[in-house]
Amino acid sequence: MRALTRGASATSALVITLALAAGTAHAKGPGASESEIDAEGNQSGGDLVSRISYTATGQGDGGSGGNVTPVGDWTPPACWYEPRSAKEFSKYVEDMYSETVNTPGQHSYAKTSVGMFRDKYKDGKYENYNLDEADAGNWWVAVQDEDRWMEPEAQLCDEEPFWVENGNAPDVENAVTPEILAELAYNRVRLPTTNVTLAPAGATKVNLPTWAWLDKATFKEVSVTAELDVGGLNIQATTTATPVSLKLEPGTPDAETYPASGECVINDDGSIGEPYAKGRADQTPPCGIKYLRSSGDGTYDLQATVTWEIAWTGSGGTGGDLPDGTFGNDQQIAVQEIQSINR
Repeated sequence: MRALTRGASATSALVITLALAAGTAHAKGPGASESEIDAEGNQSGGDLVSRISYTATGQGDGGSGGNVTPVGDWTPPACWYEPRSAKEFSKYVEDMYSETVNTPGQHSYAKTSVGMFRDKYKDGKYENYNLDEADAGNWWVAVQDEDRWMEPEAQLCDEEPFWVENGNAPDVENAVTPEILAELAYNRVRLPTTNVTLAPAGATKVNLPTWAWLDKATFKEVSVTAELDVGGLNIQATTTATPVSLKLEPGTPDAETYPASGECVINDDGSIGEPYAKGRADQTPPCGIKYLRSSGDGTYDLQATVTWEIAWTGSGGTGGDLPDGTFGNDQQIAVQEIQSINR
């Protein structure tokens, strides 16, 4: 849950404090500009946020586009574990304790709960936050993606902060690794709007093949790099999306697609489809549509969706593939009857 804020009601403060006592921190979401993502965490008040930073390349000027949608039943992790130095962790706990016990109207149970949490790390199971062993290891804390903190998956990282000596791997699932960084970067890949060039443009005719294509300059690789440098751990991963095909859905069953599957593969030069040239009106386009019925006074919603292959590389020579992603949008197509002239 979210960190304690001043002015919260006693009831809300109680619930929030109990969540903090479980050792959960929050990651900043991808709420930066589309062209450059910088969600580096920092400590503010009693909240300890993710220290992962994100940098994007090839994502355009931010004027249009959207986040990639994974193909299949897969999502990046909604929670994970990150290291914190003994000094940073001790300040986090002390700030949380001080704010809780000094908030006017705070519930006594909340004060007791946060006090017990503090005692565990200061005078109980551990001694003074292991500050005397600060060079020997780090505290690891649970972190949630702030945009997904209400999802059940975000509650799975429920381990209280735990100490790990340098050189040892944390014995928990979802301890941050280059692969997890790559999966988190996947969630921040922003793809360009799929505005397909059509010929005829604007309005087409019934039973007339409409050519569709995307220029190479419009669609190129998009990458997001996630990096974590904290508590002696310095790792990074870059997730890269590469366009591979265009799927055309006419918006009506009264249409045919070219090819019949509606899936136009990418060409060797990185383009998709082929531009229309004068004199080719009777030819079958390599990528396109033929509408069999007029749209009347309205339009059809042509849905153009690009599939992107997604792979990653990371620290220590790590890397691999992630699920393909898609992104698309609708274009309004007016289809008119061909007017014949009787002589």
